Amino acid sequence: MSGDADGFDPVAFLERAVPVASNDDVGEMRDLLVETLEAEGVSPTVDDAGNTVASKGAAEPATHLVLNTHIDTVSPHVPYERDEGVIRGRGSCDAKGPLAALLSAFFAADPGPDSRVTLAITPDEELLSTGAAELDLDGDMYIVGEPTGLDVCTAAKGRFEGTVSLSGVAAHAAEPQSGANAVDALAPVLDAIRSFDDDREVHPDLGPATLTPTMVDGGANSNQVPADCRLVVDRRSVPPETADGFREELQSTLRAAVSDGVSDDVGVDFALTERPTPFLEAFATDPDHELVTTLAAASRDAGGRAEVRPFTAATEASYFSPAPVVVFGPGQLADDEGAVAHADREYVRTDDVRTAAAALEAAVAAIIA
Repeated sequence: MSGDADGFDPVAFLERAVPVASNDDVGEMRDLLVETLEAEGVSPTVDDAGNTVASKGAAEPATHLVLNTHIDTVSPHVPYERDEGVIRGRGSCDAKGPLAALLSAFFAADPGPDSRVTLAITPDEELLSTGAAELDLDGDMYIVGEPTGLDVCTAAKGRFEGTVSLSGVAAHAAEPQSGANAVDALAPVLDAIRSFDDDREVHPDLGPATLTPTMVDGGANSNQVPADCRLVVDRRSVPPETADGFREELQSTLRAAVSDGVSDDVGVDFALTERPTPFLEAFATDPDHELVTTLAAASRDAGGRAEVRPFTAATEASYFSPAPVVVFGPGQLADDEGAVAHADREYVRTDDVRTAAAALEAAVAAIIA
């Protein structure tokens, strides 16, 4: 059994955690987490943003390693089931399985005189990351628990969202030249979106950035030249692009495209979707960094596949960059049959939870020795 000297069992914890609904309210799940920490002799704090934080080691460390994941899940709650070697239910792999493994590593950790390890568990990763946005941990390295199939993920694309607003002049459809058609201006806008990344360098790990139109609406009456049109776009970014840089570049590109393709009578604006926290931006950690090589070796030694690769979903790991950060954990986002995380068939294999726990225990011990 992987665990600390007092016998913490990550699978037994997971059996308690998965039945706890944490899609609409994380209160009960946070209570279980705090209870588990206190039972192991750890006194955590819960801050105003709902983060559960606990630390071991030096107050002013030369090396500070942070272990992070989240306790919230997407809706609806899927009930717990236990088959031979498999735990099913909402949160089993995203991310209560990774949480169980991180807890095992935290409890087993014995920091050296100049080292510190912090466990930081957030409450709102699946929506707005209000917890992670308030964390101020000053870590030197971060391990973020997500279902990676025991691979070590060193990079992920960011996700931005915004709306292109086209403003024209309403007129009778019988006299279209007397107005300025906002819907007609969609043609050059869509052309510009398709070609937006044509000359952009492809990221060596993450591949190309993508820009996808996802929703559109406009016009008020079927016999009227439309004065307004709105187009929502989804951006999957790669380093070094930032949300503000993307906004400025896209707005400039679209204004030039509409002016050339329609007329100066149609106004163009692009605004990122308002949210109380920063967007999850792209990040990339050097695959040769000690954090990556140590965890990959530990995962292989424990029996994991331990491929070093990008993560395919946006993650709160971006909030901790540019410090070295990796994403790691048991379970997977999808398998050969389809979606696993966020799906009705969500599951994690208990052997993978134990393997992840063993790998994390070894890696943490090596980093904070």
